[in-house]
Amino acid sequence: MQFPFKVELVKFSTITELPNAWNDTDYKVLLEIMDYGDVSDISPNELKETCLILLSENEPEEAAQIILKYVFQERLSSGQISNLSNEMQDEKMWEEYADVAFHELFFNATQLLYETYNGKFPHPEAVQFKVKVTAKNKEDLLVFNSQTEVPLIRLLAKGMPKNTLINRLYDEQLEEGAFQEAKDIIWQLEKEPINNNTIMFSVISSAYWFKDIKYVEDFEAVTFSDFE
Repeated sequence: MQFPFKVELVKFSTITELPNAWNDTDYKVLLEIMDYGDVSDISPNELKETCLILLSENEPEEAAQIILKYVFQERLSSGQISNLSNEMQDEKMWEEYADVAFHELFFNATQLLYETYNGKFPHPEAVQFKVKVTAKNKEDLLVFNSQTEVPLIRLLAKGMPKNTLINRLYDEQLEEGAFQEAKDIIWQLEKEPINNNTIMFSVISSAYWFKDIKYVEDFEAVTFSDFE
């Protein structure tokens, strides 16, 4: 069953770092991996800077391997990490890697390396935007209760040009069947009820998928869930 909504873009911006992507614990573990020694005497304000300085003492390829091993744990083989540590110096792996489930992790890894080497890695760029979604019948908002990313992406895609990347690559999933990739296309998602008929969605994703949302005017469209 399909449900009609009105969509209004409220805010749009580009960001180079995802909120809460790295924290003090991450920096401490990375320092331990790089044999810094006792990290207990480093103040919280200096943890990141100390980590970046120590990371920069490695060649870019070696630093990339350190970060990739930490970020991906056992999800990539040593051979893959070796190859990717070279490729990611020139390529936007958060856009180009075949498995979309890894895109957010590649973005976070590249962001730290970009900061460390002052631009020797590709410039990370993500988008952050808010959309207000209003239903004609408040019961229709229930479609967003389960696997919210699926109906939300289907709705947003209808407001963007037909030739935008997400419409071209996922044309079948947007129109029918299961859309398993949706949860990995949207990296961070918050929803806030405004009233009985309206929800405000805050979305963070790759510019690769949603750069065209910036130019979207208010529109009406239908969407549906994978679970009818």
